[in-house]
Amino acid sequence: MNARVVAKTAGVIAVLLALDYLLLLGIGLLLTKVFEHDSWLTAENGLNTDLVHDRTSAGNDLSYVGSGLGNTGAIIGALFVVAVALRLAMKKWRPSLFLVVAVAGQALVFFLVQLAIKRPRPHVHRLDSGIPTSSYPSGHTGASTALFIGSALLVAWYVKRRWLRTLAIVVLSAVPLAVAVSRLYRGAHHLTDVLAAYLNGTLCLLIAAGLILLRGPLARLAPEDADAPDPREAPVTAGAAGSR
Repeated sequence: MNARVVAKTAGVIAVLLALDYLLLLGIGLLLTKVFEHDSWLTAENGLNTDLVHDRTSAGNDLSYVGSGLGNTGAIIGALFVVAVALRLAMKKWRPSLFLVVAVAGQALVFFLVQLAIKRPRPHVHRLDSGIPTSSYPSGHTGASTALFIGSALLVAWYVKRRWLRTLAIVVLSAVPLAVAVSRLYRGAHHLTDVLAAYLNGTLCLLIAAGLILLRGPLARLAPEDADAPDPREAPVTAGAAGSR
């Protein structure tokens, strides 16, 4: 393992995450200092109120499950299981490292942003009490975006069976949406909080993919994987192979 490569890569990651942080910070300042009383944000508050009025017992239960998919414990546990399973099944470090960097990166940016932006949560009855962080951005949504969309990208790149690939991508991609809707339903966030979290998770996925999956500097940390196919190459399905 080349120490210079590790140091250089860590520096690149730090710079890119700092830019992500500054972007999220700027958006947060606009929401809380510049556009705080604009009509479109008033309409955003109306969405939270409407969701409260439409609550049902079944909806409360479903939102509890959906919100739980983005809990810190659930994300860490799922990340550990998936990362270990990928390493054992694929004999490669890069897919696991990609997910770890994406999830950890968004968590760091989220933590720093919510320390600086103290946005109050929606003024509605919340189904979850004692939430320690501020409303902006949504940690649940950002974490689930990084983990589950990242997993969907790995499926798209590495799974060859078309029906299985399609099914897995649809299911995995639906999780962050379910988490975001659940958080809105439960009165934990404004719409712009979850949209900013989507942005944070997506940017961290792009950073991790560019550095790890697409033969970036971190690919050198797994020398046994140096000759692995580039994930940008489309997988060949059995049907496609037979038609040649």
